[in-house]
Amino acid sequence: MYYKGWYHLFYQYNPEAAVWGTIVWGHAVSRNLIHWRHLPIALTSDEWYDINGVWTGSATILPDGQIMMLYTGSTNETVQVQNLAYPDDPSDPLLIDWVKYSRNPVLVPPPDIDIHDFRDPTTAWLTPEGKWRFTIGSKVNETGISLVYDTVDFKNFELLSGSLHSVPGTGMWECVDFYPVSQTEESGLDTSANGKEVKHVVKASLDDDRNDYYALGTYDEVTAKWVPDDPNIDVGIGLRYDYGKFYASKSFFDEKKNRRVLWGWIPETDGEHVDIKKGWSSLQSIPRTVLLDKKTGSNIVQWPVEELESLRLDSWEFHNVAMEPGSVLALDVGSTSQLDITAEFEIDEEVLGRLKEGDEVYHCVTSGGAAQRGALGPFGLLVLADESLSEQTPVYFYVAKGTNGSLKTFFCADESRSSEATDVLKPIYGTTVTVLEGEKLTVRILVDHSVLESFAQGGRTCITSRVYPTNAIDEEAKLFLFNNATEAKVTASLKIWQMDSAYIHSPTELKSRKNPQNVSS
Repeated sequence: MYYKGWYHLFYQYNPEAAVWGTIVWGHAVSRNLIHWRHLPIALTSDEWYDINGVWTGSATILPDGQIMMLYTGSTNETVQVQNLAYPDDPSDPLLIDWVKYSRNPVLVPPPDIDIHDFRDPTTAWLTPEGKWRFTIGSKVNETGISLVYDTVDFKNFELLSGSLHSVPGTGMWECVDFYPVSQTEESGLDTSANGKEVKHVVKASLDDDRNDYYALGTYDEVTAKWVPDDPNIDVGIGLRYDYGKFYASKSFFDEKKNRRVLWGWIPETDGEHVDIKKGWSSLQSIPRTVLLDKKTGSNIVQWPVEELESLRLDSWEFHNVAMEPGSVLALDVGSTSQLDITAEFEIDEEVLGRLKEGDEVYHCVTSGGAAQRGALGPFGLLVLADESLSEQTPVYFYVAKGTNGSLKTFFCADESRSSEATDVLKPIYGTTVTVLEGEKLTVRILVDHSVLESFAQGGRTCITSRVYPTNAIDEEAKLFLFNNATEAKVTASLKIWQMDSAYIHSPTELKSRKNPQNVSS
């Protein structure tokens, strides 16, 4: 949330070890979403109603400036309940000290909900009657649902009948998010906004497969129901925020810049013993803005916040680089362990015209990765690669031509050769991406040592990769263009920036900006 000149991030944290355990709320603040400073722990698990963990919650800032923080606690009997906390000193812009409401918990699971399936309240929004409304994730059997509550004071609540929405077969809905997007404006909307030119996003983190799914639809504030625009791509069975390692995301409305900002959690894919040895585990994604895709009307677009550009250093530009089938081309841009890459690709029209109609079946995850050759792909970039290419993470497009001559474009990231380490997962990620008539294939890739965040077609499809190179590190990390297609000639144009390190301050450095500690993921 944004409060009195500071962005606040509260996150689940185990202060005792880099594994799941006694979960409390860590707290960090920033002026610009890029440079952060740690504050003391905000909420500890010290009461019977949260002794087994202070879990996910959300802040609602009232019109008079009050902050109401609802969060899930796991009780001494592991019952999931909802609790209220608020700042001890609202005049403190850093919000260092928090008070738990003396009559917590304020909500317990309804009679037909399992005590272990009632968690993660959203930010509340105003109803026409002047009440505050929010939703909590749950499930009934294997149907994922979002329960809806109304309140006036955040201490007494009314459970509304039914649910905001439910989808059979999707299991437990964690970290539900609900927010409006404008169909006409290129700006974010306050969570309470509604109207004819507004669509609403429902997002759920599915506990069963640990991915974040969303859908666009229409919200009826009278009935407190939400209906998807297309039931075939409903929550949990259709679109995802990100097709890589990205989970338990939360968004907030940034009143400072009139935008909606999305955070995601990037889990590890190595072993717990490695995390314990290094002393930390998991990280947050670069904050992203969220807008409705005005060109398609059927998806959102995500894009790194503009403040990230303040870290850009030296840049290189490459124009109309010709990539023959089967080629790999080195890009000499100095150190490549911290980069911001923008690239566009065009396939030779002559090849597209003479290629016969096909019945090619392709899928990023199951079709062999970047090593599998087809007439029109794969092609893209080899990131975090060493000189010999023994380690590499390809981020690429693959174009398939169907029986009716139509083109289907895939956007993928292949981690299968990302590391010579044997104790890490190395999956292949990806899905289709919509490419409209007249559009070039475009991608932006943020490279930060062991994390890649990739955005295709202006953020229609996103993939986050968590990799563990052993050779392609620091000055040994190289960058290549590649075209592994059998027939397509591809032309690439790029602009690449080396990136400075974001820094983070410890609690003891709050009064000084001297000697910042550089921290890279």
